Amino acid sequence: MLTEKIKIKPFKFKKKNKNILKFITELLRKKSELISSLGIGYKDQYNFQKIVSKHNKQNVRIFGVGGSSLGAKAIYLFLKKKIKKKFFFIDNLGENFSFKKNENFLDLVISKSGNTLETIVNLNLYNKTKNKKIFITEDRASYLNTLAKKLKSEIIHHNNFIGGRFSVLSETGMFPAELMGFKSSKFRELDNLIKNKKILNSLVTNVSAILNYSKKNYNSVIINYDQNAIGLFEWYQQLVAESLGKKNKGILPIISNMPKDNHSVMQYYLDGKKNNFYTFFFSKNSSTNKIKNSNLLMKSHSYLKGLSLNKIIEKQFDATEKVFLNKKLPFRSFIISKRDEMTLGQLFCYFILETILLGRALGVDPFNQPAVELIKTETKKNFYKK
Repeated sequence: MLTEKIKIKPFKFKKKNKNILKFITELLRKKSELISSLGIGYKDQYNFQKIVSKHNKQNVRIFGVGGSSLGAKAIYLFLKKKIKKKFFFIDNLGENFSFKKNENFLDLVISKSGNTLETIVNLNLYNKTKNKKIFITEDRASYLNTLAKKLKSEIIHHNNFIGGRFSVLSETGMFPAELMGFKSSKFRELDNLIKNKKILNSLVTNVSAILNYSKKNYNSVIINYDQNAIGLFEWYQQLVAESLGKKNKGILPIISNMPKDNHSVMQYYLDGKKNNFYTFFFSKNSSTNKIKNSNLLMKSHSYLKGLSLNKIIEKQFDATEKVFLNKKLPFRSFIISKRDEMTLGQLFCYFILETILLGRALGVDPFNQPAVELIKTETKKNFYKK
């Protein structure tokens, strides 16, 4: 058991790396800005009520890409049933959003550097002068900082010491979460996690196992049985790939959405090359639709009578776990018993700690992204070519 709301079955891996526990102790002792943002002592650099007192009921458009958007999107999708407002994530170029001419939004523009090309382009394409704009960006000279001052918009300072993909529990993710109606304090679960010895043991086991698989060039496949967790794993995918993919090392996270993928790539997972390790994910939900017995016209499928959609998916999840176990494929499982802010906060904290520890063990800096900067530099050159 990870917590009361999350059950974890770690990898069946016995060769624990003795250095991991030492790394955890050092990481927590240093109390960096990033680690502080995961706990209850972190102070947000904004006054929520003061900023949005007149706009709190409006639907919201979030302009951002990568770490500036994925955390907020993960929160929105995972907890969508509790959110009354509509949120639109304008997080890529070429997507076609059709907004009504007379519909006004609260526009939230997020970019750590303040110079993110895609965010600047999308803001231009979808700009409406009537929309109130709030900017989250670093306190330094940049396009968006200058624009915000020109528009006399509210500016929330992005923490300079927290990279975008790690910023979900700082201002970048928590201000959008408060717009959704949640309290940031309920997400910051690090203090509760580190009190639990089982959590530390699971971290040691999982990091040791993943480190071993990465040295064998295994990919990381997420076997996701929760459609509301797709955003969480898109966030996780960036976190792991961008943090660890350096010096010819790293882990490639692949998201496989179930049970749909049982009818496509599952054949490869079970009988193809043995070059993957797996993370199973399932959330229990008692409020899903139930099978209508009157619509079951064939007796051959009477076993479906009265079952909820979630129960059917759970049976598929259990069956897939059993097959993987019989085939001796390496996997761990996360089973969610309650979908709320604290559960999601615990998952954010757990995966962030795990990724930082893996970076330390692999001998790479998890906080930079030098190769991504190469693309940005080369793209900028193209705009000045004659």
